[in-house]
Formats: sequence, structure tokens, C-alpha cells
Amino acid sequence: MIKRIFPWPVLSGFLLVMWLLLNQTVAVGQILLGVLLAIVLPLATASLRPLRTKVGKPGVMLRLFCVVVYDSIQSNFTVACIILGSKAKRNNSAFIKVPLDLRDPHGLAVLAIILTAVPGTVWSELSEDRDVLTIHVLDMTDETTSIRTIKERYEKPLMEIFG
Repeated sequence: MIKRIFPWPVLSGFLLVMWLLLNQTVAVGQILLGVLLAIVLPLATASLRPLRTKVGKPGVMLRLFCVVVYDSIQSNFTVACIILGSKAKRNNSAFIKVPLDLRDPHGLAVLAIILTAVPGTVWSELSEDRDVLTIHVLDMTDETTSIRTIKERYEKPLMEIFG
């Protein structure tokens, strides 16, 4: 019964807290309205969400987070050097095709966020069969190394996290 009313309890709780914070009050009327929204909105948007997934391995998630933060900081400096450097450095960009082993739609979404958030790479296309990912790399020095880096640093941990 509770699962039918609150199919996504974390989302419902988040919505209630955000409603109260936005209204800057804990008046009974606002709490009741917030609870109503916390029940109705997740149910109304259920068809927009992909299949449920089980997320596991918090240690792997933490390690992946640290890797992404480190890569993002390092890439910011690299991109700044490319943009501020000579024109010859700006002509090393390329599109590469990365063969994928990751199949989970949530994992693919997180991979898209990572590749877009780390400066110097942009997710361009996912093949219809989800076997090949095309990305744009600003500073292409070695395609094989770039593919291996993406697979080892991002795809492999995501496969562990999303099973």
C-alpha cells in the first residue's frame, strides 16, 4: 500500500522538503500541500522515467566521483592551454567511436553526463543498437589511448555500479 502511494520515497521526500524551503514556512497548510505534491507529482511523471534500477557499490561510486572531479580539474587546465595557445594546438580535435559494453540506460545517462561535464569531450551520438558511442575530443593525441581511458575510467566503474 505505501509503495503504491510513494513509489519513489526519496523523490517524494525531496519534493516535500523543497516545497517547504521555497515557501519558507512549516505551516500546516503548506505541509499538507507539500505532501499532496509529493504524492501526485511522482505518480503523474512515472511514465517519463525509465525502468527502475538498483544502484550498488558505494565505494565504486565514491571512487568514480573522485576520478571525475580530478579529470574535470585537469581537463580545465588542458582546455585553457589549448584555447589560449597557438592555432596549431587547436587543430587536434576529432570524433572517435568508442565500443560500449555498458547497456543499462541509467549507466549510459551517467556516462553522457560525465563526458559532457569533463571539459574537452562531448557525447555526440549513440548508435541505435547502443554498441558504439561517438564523442568529440578537443585534444586528440592518440585515439586508442582515449578509448581505453573512457572505458577504464568511466565505463568499467559504471558497469559495476549499475550491474
